[in-house]
Amino acid sequence: MSEEKAIGRDINMQYEAEQIQVLEGLEAVRKRPGMYIGSTGPKGLHHLVWEIVDNSIDEALIGICKNIEVMIRKDNSITVIDDGRGFPVGIHPKLGKPAVEVALTVLHAGSKFGGGGYKVSGGLHGVGVSVVNALSEWLEVEVRRDGNVYRQRYERGTPVTKLDIIGESQTTGSTVTFKPDAEVFDELEYNFDTLEHRLRELAFLNKGIRILLKDERYDEEKTFQYDGGIVSFVSYLNKNKDPLHKEVIYFETSKDDVGVEIALQYNSSYTENIFSFANNINTLEGGTHTSGLKTALTKVINDYARKYKFVKENEPNLLGEDVREGLTAVISVKIVDPQFEGQTKTKLGNTEVRGIVDSICVEYFEAFLEENPSSAKIIIDKALTAARAREAAKKARELTRRKSVLESTSLPGKLADCSEKDPALSEIYIVEGDSAGGSAKQGRDRKFQAILPLRGKILNVEKARLDKILSSEQIRAMITAFGAGVSDDFNLDKIRYHKIIIMTDADVDGSHIRTLLLTMLYRYMRPVIEAGYIYIAQPPLYALKDKSLKKILDYAYNDKEMEKKRAQYKDCHIQRYKGLGEMNPEQLWDTTMNPENRIILQVTLEDAVAADEIFTILMGDKVEPRREFIEHNAKYVRNLDV
Repeated sequence: MSEEKAIGRDINMQYEAEQIQVLEGLEAVRKRPGMYIGSTGPKGLHHLVWEIVDNSIDEALIGICKNIEVMIRKDNSITVIDDGRGFPVGIHPKLGKPAVEVALTVLHAGSKFGGGGYKVSGGLHGVGVSVVNALSEWLEVEVRRDGNVYRQRYERGTPVTKLDIIGESQTTGSTVTFKPDAEVFDELEYNFDTLEHRLRELAFLNKGIRILLKDERYDEEKTFQYDGGIVSFVSYLNKNKDPLHKEVIYFETSKDDVGVEIALQYNSSYTENIFSFANNINTLEGGTHTSGLKTALTKVINDYARKYKFVKENEPNLLGEDVREGLTAVISVKIVDPQFEGQTKTKLGNTEVRGIVDSICVEYFEAFLEENPSSAKIIIDKALTAARAREAAKKARELTRRKSVLESTSLPGKLADCSEKDPALSEIYIVEGDSAGGSAKQGRDRKFQAILPLRGKILNVEKARLDKILSSEQIRAMITAFGAGVSDDFNLDKIRYHKIIIMTDADVDGSHIRTLLLTMLYRYMRPVIEAGYIYIAQPPLYALKDKSLKKILDYAYNDKEMEKKRAQYKDCHIQRYKGLGEMNPEQLWDTTMNPENRIILQVTLEDAVAADEIFTILMGDKVEPRREFIEHNAKYVRNLDV
């Protein structure tokens, strides 16, 4: 285990001013912030935190930083404290400024561009702290090193004080506090849960590091520290599932300067969950490391199954989807020069990594199966059952393959398609119930709006294999209407609508149906969520009528808006909508379907780990985690109809 620990450490441990290399200036950041942080919405706002934390994590990667604290202040400013080496404070040899000032004011100024500061790093572009500084109303940095405490303040990227010595310190590290700029961001409210998910993830990936998240607004804090690393990660992911073998299979080694960590455990569910990381970056689209893992697992399980006669000579090999059913795995690689496809860093492209991961996984996983025959048998039996179900699903899938229209089904309301053939201009409403479906069909714009009514609740896919799922007429209807297939056959290029809008009643049943639909889409059509094609309709909760109760004066979409409008109209009658069926076609069009007036919420996948956890809790077999979730979140519920 000594070889991989050297990854990232055979560097100059003196982190000094001359290691900060300058590539270009900061001019464009405030003009085009989206180019650097993705957006000026919540995602970009939280990205500022990740940029600062990533610097601290880079210190952890070389074994120096052990503690990181992230604090949300009452004014929504953020403080990040670490016990790393501290920013360099010496004078930069070329620019004649303190190196910390260079790092905070010059784009692409960092020790990650061949300067010897880091061998393995997540923040490869070197834009992090300077971009945060440029997009902050103010930023203050404190550095503890060389026996002193240094401090400097910036406003909108410009230093307004010198780097002053303000005290003495026997420790080292950095403290960065910044307030996002209201001139840049659409909103300034930090979300505790968003920060919690990512910081927990980083604690799993960096064994033993302690990360404290504290929210001074609501007096809430959580500490994340996992001495088990990604073994603890897999246990956490499977905590609401039923593992098939007690132990988490784990191996860690390195080859050709690539550090590899893999942890995996099978459970009784019917879906696979592989979470992959490269230098702590969440590679949501996978890449060469996940390809190597998948290839190795398929090879090892087939070889073992044939060696011990679980699969006979005349029988076909198990497929990758068979051996990965019920698999929860985390793969984390550390690479000196990672190559990511696209600016979003969501897919690892280093070709050499595939073979390295493949060979390592074959060696270690093969040894595990040989040394643990009882666990091996459970895993093989799971794969064999999955293979039989796959054959049944293949037959069922054939029933769903129609180009653009539904086959004859027993659904009371069939697809009412739109005349537009361009998917980018087309949308489909998935509507709960015949009554709402009828109103939607009459009220829609037939040119670009399709309607597919559902009768009652669809099958809970969290508790069923694909063959059973495809026997559901309602799910088959959706698959056929969407036109892109399902599961491993899903092809986003064939999708017939770029807006799939879920429109259900604002009551308990409506929420349940919406969750069932989202679970199905997440488990078997995830690319449509990742592409941003899924939306939730927001029908009004209230109608404000005149005294005669015949004329609708206005609509309100929440309690706060209703109270405001009640004061505006005074002697009005308030009608609380129980369901979409209470609205006639004109009202449904005006409030919920007209693109000029409607409110629709786009469903995004910010955190796949959190999404998997939520769907498992809400729709899985275990009752206790669901009860705890409901009790914890009950205080946030509004407008609940029972």
